[in-house]
Amino acid sequence: MAGYKTDRVAEDIKREIIAVMRELKDPRVKDRMLTVVRVEVSNDLSFAKVYVSALDGIESAKEAVKGLVSATGHIRHEVGSRLRLRKTPELKFIADDSVEHGMEIFKKIEKISRVENEEN
Repeated sequence: MAGYKTDRVAEDIKREIIAVMRELKDPRVKDRMLTVVRVEVSNDLSFAKVYVSALDGIESAKEAVKGLVSATGHIRHEVGSRLRLRKTPELKFIADDSVEHGMEIFKKIEKISRVENEEN
């Protein structure tokens, strides 16, 4: 039962962080194509790791994380007020390269399928 609640809260936090990120005016965050890949919440809901990825690559994601870290207080306040949680988790932003990695895999699969289509 506890796993269900943490998963639900993690998805809610992810949804709200995405909404708040769109409203931020920091150029390190605003000018980038960012994706919140996943949110991991501790069992007692006091900490949350937020994995952020950028389409431009890991360096762009690291720069965006710097902007998100400087806005952590604002993001945490907004998430807490929107979700009406008793205790809003402390947010830790982590740069992730999974979107970039996924795009590379997609390009390789596309290349293989083109080669197979040419052979047939």
